[in-house]
Amino acid sequence: MNAMPSVSTTDTSELEAQEPRRLDVDVLVIGWGKGGKAFAGKMAAAGKSVVMVEQSAAMYGGTCINIGCVPTKTLIHSASEKRAADGDQKFFEDAVDYRDSLIGKLNDVNFHMLADQDTVTVVDGRACFVGPREVEVTPSAGGRGLAEHLRITAETVVINTGATPVMPPIEGIDLPGVYDSTSIQHAEPFLQRLAIIGGGPIGLEFASMFTNFGSEVTVIARGETILPSEDRGVRGVVVDVLTDAGITLRTNASAEAIETRDGGLAITLSGGGSIEADAVLVAIGRRPATEGLNLTAAGVEVDEKGAVIVDDHLRTTAEGVYAMGDVHGGPQQTYLSLDDSRVVMSALTGDGSRRVSSRVAVPTTTFLTPPLSTVGMTEDAARKAGCAVKVATAMVADIKAMPRPKAVQDPRGVIKFVVDAETDLVLGARLFHVDSQEVINLVALAMRAGVTASELRDGIWTHPSSSEALNEVLGQLE
Repeated sequence: MNAMPSVSTTDTSELEAQEPRRLDVDVLVIGWGKGGKAFAGKMAAAGKSVVMVEQSAAMYGGTCINIGCVPTKTLIHSASEKRAADGDQKFFEDAVDYRDSLIGKLNDVNFHMLADQDTVTVVDGRACFVGPREVEVTPSAGGRGLAEHLRITAETVVINTGATPVMPPIEGIDLPGVYDSTSIQHAEPFLQRLAIIGGGPIGLEFASMFTNFGSEVTVIARGETILPSEDRGVRGVVVDVLTDAGITLRTNASAEAIETRDGGLAITLSGGGSIEADAVLVAIGRRPATEGLNLTAAGVEVDEKGAVIVDDHLRTTAEGVYAMGDVHGGPQQTYLSLDDSRVVMSALTGDGSRRVSSRVAVPTTTFLTPPLSTVGMTEDAARKAGCAVKVATAMVADIKAMPRPKAVQDPRGVIKFVVDAETDLVLGARLFHVDSQEVINLVALAMRAGVTASELRDGIWTHPSSSEALNEVLGQLE
């Protein structure tokens, strides 16, 4: 199988020992995530001198491009294409090869996106604050940027270092065959039996993916159910689809230890019993990547979870220092990181009108098969908020005006809308069906623009498409 983008192994010990060369620039961005690269590009286009520091050449472009959204969804799509006659090992190898080829190209494009701009300097290394708006960079080997021991000062600094997988203090967590969400993308050999610790979106996406690849998957969830904050009725349909696909859900359970057994692994569960598997995926969440930045030296404060504390314009507690993306906590979505760059641009070069708190109707998708997409409030949340609501719910297989899922041979799922009974505005939607990741954007836009449920119901949509479900489902509210 192809590896991640290739890097050389140049020794940097001599560079590290040298007295650092000093650079003074307008903008310093630490970490190449979506928000960071967008902000760096815009500032460079405005004529500002920009330095982008990235500790690993394999991460040019950030988490989403290299180890997160794009590669995992590429694997998810490949898995959904697998047929019974396809061999598990060969099919998985081919899927990973395609993933690696695609990610290599995107990594290269993202490097040139910044490096080819005259006012941008890409620095390969790890940044550590040594004072207000001042960092020292220890060079990294193998990249294509500047690998030099540097001391950089800047008028504006953006911390954009993202998040890293949480690995809990479980005995045996460091055994071979225990993966996180990054390393499992190159599991070798193919995992015939996989246990997943964590019943949230990341764990469930990998559960659905590996089940489609042909693995026997067990999900271990600490709570009474998976997706505990989701709508109960919709969650029930999700559970049915996952279990019908062959996934075993072990709820009210937590992993207490992992040990080797009979050539594989065994996970001891709280309350007794164990699960045997070839491998274990730990997917209990991600924490802000602030370790080693020496934020205290910069005057940047963090909260109890290590997230950088920011205000509504993403200013940190240090003047001239901002934070974007997962590093400041909250929902971890690449499109929110992109919007973070707009917020900071508004604060620095605009009228400051764009704020984090102004975001409404932000959609999310968990890429199961079919995908689960959500926006706004659940029915329970709306009622608890004191709203008088109307509710429309339909099983996808029963929606006559929605032929596309049947045409692509996957009519599973459910659709639910929560509508304000007085204003006819959509308060929330849960879409669990083919193409939901696209339809949810239409619903979210309608919510932001004040389009009523009746207007969505009477919309003219292409045929056959999954958007047509809006005509029939919202027609229940007439």
